[in-house]
Amino acid sequence: MAKYRFEEEEHELFRKSLRKFLEKEAVPNYEQWEKERLIPKSFWKKLGDMGFLCPQVEEKYGGLDADFRYAVIIGEEMERVGASLTGVGLHNDIVAPYIESYGTDEQKARWLPGCVTGDHIMAVAMTEPGAGSDLAGIQTTAIRDGDDYIVNGQKTFITNGINADLVLTVVKTDPQAEPRHKGISLLMIEEGMPGFSRGRKLDKVGLHGQDTAELYFEDCRVPALNLIGDEGKGFTYLMEKLQQERLVVALAAQVASEDMLEMTLDYVKERKAFGKPIGSFQNTQFKLAEVATKVELGHAFIESLVEDHMAGKDIVSKVSMAKYWLTDTAKKIAGECMQLHGGYGYMEEYKIARRYRDIPVAAIYAGSNEVMKMIVAKRMGL
Repeated sequence: MAKYRFEEEEHELFRKSLRKFLEKEAVPNYEQWEKERLIPKSFWKKLGDMGFLCPQVEEKYGGLDADFRYAVIIGEEMERVGASLTGVGLHNDIVAPYIESYGTDEQKARWLPGCVTGDHIMAVAMTEPGAGSDLAGIQTTAIRDGDDYIVNGQKTFITNGINADLVLTVVKTDPQAEPRHKGISLLMIEEGMPGFSRGRKLDKVGLHGQDTAELYFEDCRVPALNLIGDEGKGFTYLMEKLQQERLVVALAAQVASEDMLEMTLDYVKERKAFGKPIGSFQNTQFKLAEVATKVELGHAFIESLVEDHMAGKDIVSKVSMAKYWLTDTAKKIAGECMQLHGGYGYMEEYKIARRYRDIPVAAIYAGSNEVMKMIVAKRMGL
């Protein structure tokens, strides 16, 4: 895997430490987690003990006050083990920033220390059975009743949905608002609140170790103190934070592509057909030359985006391009690399098979790739 030009000695040490930890705690157990369709909470606790959860959080809340480069390293090393660890990135880089940016001091003190230690596991509940990319179309309501909100609705495809005890939930506090997005707010709903229940753990094509669930709210009473930021500003907050979410997804797709190239190169050098390694055939060489080129282009693109993101630049267009292009590219690479593995590529004991079923969803979540193209076109003035 190519090194990023922004990595310094402390980042290399952090990467080595994390990789060593994952080789001991994750790699030997990953297959079992896939079979059980769940990564145990005990693993989350170990991540917290080692400082691998929410390292960007301020020191006064138990974090390391680390910059985004550490998030990049954690995201890469988790993805190298397997895509089912995506829930860690969601917890660290997608949900925690809402509390950090828009939470009150009391909310930060209440939740962030547990997010760092692994005592809390977070999820974000946006998608509903009838609303995905069209976030303004959500139907879950939160109606004020004294010092509480009464929440009614259903969410689906929620990453960390089984393990999470803190669910950042997108709700309509004003169902009559025009335009629709003006009525959206963010509420933190906690495990044990009356009226909050989980549905089934969803059976997915891939990401088998990742707990994805349906969530139900039936007259769920949530203290108004759990409102994140201002009422009616939820959609604005979501738009501000989706840049980082999509960058994290693009980064994972890039790592998956690098991993698939690496494993396929090893395979074609060893596997023989007609008396010689299949890597000596021109078709194989051309296919892998094309894959290597795409991987190199992707690496350069993602590196520049991480640097611009850390500099606070508005890179919504470029991140949307990266999210759609890198996830689509990873899907194509998965197909090419599986083909080069022949029949073995279709066997579960070969990692390429897992990559082949894990990667397609990245083109769907965090805003479908069709929506990414709409964003790019709109910002081109079309």
